[in-house]
Amino acid sequence: MQIIQDRRALHRIPELDKLLPETLSYLKTALSGLNCRVFSPMDGALCAFFDFGAKRSLAFRADMDALPMAEQNETEYTSRHPGIMHACGHDGHMAILLELARRLDKKRSLPHNILLVFQPAEETTGGAKDLCETGIFREYNVRAIFGLHLWPGLPKGSVASRKLELMARSCEVNVDIYGKSAHIAKAAEGIDALAAGAEFYRRAMDMEAALPGHIFRLLKFGKFESGTVRNALSAHTHMEGSLRAFQDGVFDGLCQGLTGIARDVEQLFGCTVAVSLNAGYPAVMNPEELYDQVKHCADFLELESPFMTAEDFAFYQRALPGMFFFLGTGDSPALHTSNFDFDETILEKGADFFETLATDFV
Repeated sequence: MQIIQDRRALHRIPELDKLLPETLSYLKTALSGLNCRVFSPMDGALCAFFDFGAKRSLAFRADMDALPMAEQNETEYTSRHPGIMHACGHDGHMAILLELARRLDKKRSLPHNILLVFQPAEETTGGAKDLCETGIFREYNVRAIFGLHLWPGLPKGSVASRKLELMARSCEVNVDIYGKSAHIAKAAEGIDALAAGAEFYRRAMDMEAALPGHIFRLLKFGKFESGTVRNALSAHTHMEGSLRAFQDGVFDGLCQGLTGIARDVEQLFGCTVAVSLNAGYPAVMNPEELYDQVKHCADFLELESPFMTAEDFAFYQRALPGMFFFLGTGDSPALHTSNFDFDETILEKGADFFETLATDFV
């Protein structure tokens, strides 16, 4: 099947961030000869526009970049680029969009035009944000944008989604606490950065736990380092964690809470506390109205709960209506692992679903 050939060819040539010359060359060749306008709205990106003479358009997105890890699989399509592999399924996403392009090429009439978007830098700087800033969605009068992601753990070949919360807004949390070292026999002369760190951690966990149970959120720390020897107070504590939420108000409230805890701990211990929070990606939130419209024309599984992982598709949803889906890979290896692979027959299911949206969404 051509869709599997595309996936394997793309899997062999993984590239990072926005530096995707081989990937773009393959896509341009595959799209050449089809009845569409192929163009690059920015460095590292590629679009294909199918003009059916309609006033408005629908957009479909596939991400292109791979991950900086060495592949452990031994197949005839194993990565040819040492230290780089498609460990997140973006090769499959591109193959689905190429198959959709071939199917669109055979159609003579649709109620809307179709814009296919091949996006770089999903794994790094959020290429979706950059694409929104090019103005292509206004230029092509895009009514809505759709995307999907291969997803281990969901039934093989199933398409799934949910209304509103789907994937979390995420940011990294770094905390540095500066105290004063002293021999424990003269502890009163020091400022214990380890004890201050423990107090910060306890208060942060209590703050997150105090939110109502129906609010999806997460605040966890995976790294806590403090001190140098057993018989001296620690002069420095370093903590690294992750904050995830969906509603901006919840996210901002937790961020403000962390800075408030920092001030309280400073006063309590006489130390200095620095909290650093990066911007991260917004939350993927499927609009209720768009969700209901899609439900009328396409069948998919309804997820009970969202996932706490992040996705830059959220930037599209800040710019125009957009809906995101998962395509189940069954019990495949996990995403972002060096042995990730999947049953390629599911790709046809993804192309079928996108074709249904392209032809039946009204």
